[in-house]
Amino acid sequence: MKKLIWVFVLSIAVISCKNETKTAAAEVETQTKELAYASFGMEINDNDALTTDRMMEHYKGLKAGDTVNAKMKGKIVEVCSKKGCWMTLDAGNDETIMVKFKDYGFFMPLNAEGDVVINGKAYVAETSVDELRHYAEDAGKSKEEIEAITAPKFEYHFLADGVLLQQ
Repeated sequence: MKKLIWVFVLSIAVISCKNETKTAAAEVETQTKELAYASFGMEINDNDALTTDRMMEHYKGLKAGDTVNAKMKGKIVEVCSKKGCWMTLDAGNDETIMVKFKDYGFFMPLNAEGDVVINGKAYVAETSVDELRHYAEDAGKSKEEIEAITAPKFEYHFLADGVLLQQ
């Protein structure tokens, strides 16, 4: 009987001394700021969107006729006041990016403002005087401002297939 008690005590001692670490699963709550977007065109998300500064680095390396697939974030400067068929984004340093929509498949609200995420093809192009005047007319510029356009302009363009407008 003494042996049985010793076996029992020894078993308890071994079990209680067992170096088992119990890790409590600490749940870390990461609060992600969910942004509400209105979606236009192809369904896209805001993951991996380049900032305007980063996108301008890509634009600087492009020549007329070159294109690059891209997704970028930007701030709306202006939207076509007739149909919403184009918009311009602020590129910093008094530069803008002209955004048109693939196959005229969708348009932006005429009163759109704020931040957007766009997906599509970035390119650079020289815009003719006639086209610049057309855009100025669409934007509701005065006749004097339209007639003041006398030279073509080297511009940054983006052909968007999907747009997220932050609400």
